[in-house]
Amino acid sequence: MYADDILLLAPSVTQLERLLRKCEEELGYLDMVINVKKCACLRVGARYNVPVRYREMTTSTGNSVSLVNQMRYLGVFFVKSRVFKCDLDHVKRSFYRTANAIFGRISRIASEEVIIQLIKSKCIPVQVYGLEVCP
Repeated sequence: MYADDILLLAPSVTQLERLLRKCEEELGYLDMVINVKKCACLRVGARYNVPVRYREMTTSTGNSVSLVNQMRYLGVFFVKSRVFKCDLDHVKRSFYRTANAIFGRISRIASEEVIIQLIKSKCIPVQVYGLEVCP
């Protein structure tokens, strides 16, 4: 759920909690619940670095949704910033970890063509997964 439009009209946390409760109510009709362990609140915009003086949002069951600096959604890490920004450090680490595993096991045995084909089939998909969301 995204609360961009609501923040323009009512910047208070109580309004966001009302939206959260309404979503919980609708999900209840579908026999679904919100998993607060996987929920987070991330601030993006001109006031991203203003210290937060309000409490965390709570669900109707009393669980709180925490305010975070970085969150993962579908394998892509988003960070709080003035503009929409993705963190690619995790992607780079995964790429190098996979490439080093390939080099460590078959570097002296296989030909260059085989190594390149393995990198294309195993490492490149790790690197480009989810990158279509990044500017």
